Amino acid sequence: MARIYAIVNQKGGVGKTTTTVSLAAALAAFEQSVLLVDLDPQGNATTASGQDKHEIEAGTVEVLLGEKEPAAAVRAMSPAGYDLLASNEDLTAAEVELIQSEDRFLRLKQALDGIAAYYDYILIDCPPSLGMLTLNALTAADGVIVPLQCEFFALEGLSAITRTVERVRETLNPDLALEGVLRTMFDPRNRLAGEVSEQLSEHFAGPLYQTVIPRNVRLAEAPSHGLPVIHYDPSSRGSYAYMDLAAEILERHDQLSEHAVLEQATRPAAAEDREPTNSENEA
Repeated sequence: MARIYAIVNQKGGVGKTTTTVSLAAALAAFEQSVLLVDLDPQGNATTASGQDKHEIEAGTVEVLLGEKEPAAAVRAMSPAGYDLLASNEDLTAAEVELIQSEDRFLRLKQALDGIAAYYDYILIDCPPSLGMLTLNALTAADGVIVPLQCEFFALEGLSAITRTVERVRETLNPDLALEGVLRTMFDPRNRLAGEVSEQLSEHFAGPLYQTVIPRNVRLAEAPSHGLPVIHYDPSSRGSYAYMDLAAEILERHDQLSEHAVLEQATRPAAAEDREPTNSENEA
């Protein structure tokens, strides 16, 4: 049965969709069977996966409204290596329609229950809000992964998310847990980023991932090519970071094979792995 993770942050621009797409591809590279659910009406995860969001015949909207079975709406993404339940702006109208339904918080859970056995991991890219769609994701999920930048309001936002997780645990999903906190777009030259990172280590040591995602141009470029970064530029610092994150998640759950550990330990060092100069830091 799949482990289902909702990738959540009510603040936009923190690397939420980049994390969902990159982690899905990285887990697939570790020979895990992965489904990415795009639950954001912006459809950015759909575009970043190489799918034209304006040409979706069946996706998250139809599944949530009960018009399509999930298995009929899922599409295999190549070369990304994972399956996709795509989304576009029609999801906004679906959200309004769901408000009228008695089982409005359970629609995604009901849909995923029927296909979860076919996957090792299901990653849900949530919209940058804590509305109806995100509550559907939290009700369906086993855990929450929170990508955040190490900036002034990061801890305040994380506290709001943990309170939401607690409320959902009390009312809709008693098994929901804070699976992990991920530092994204990290620049070690920024003193504030370092200070916030230290505070996260102090207050959220348990769920905080050791992996840190650097600020990286390749990560920003990859979506415009419809490719996860590990396929767009496998030797980039961003690619290596998300492979490290996938390995860390697998290791947490004792799913990382000895072969995979050896591959990670012996991977070739890229020029980006050394301490970057100011001009190279974004590459």
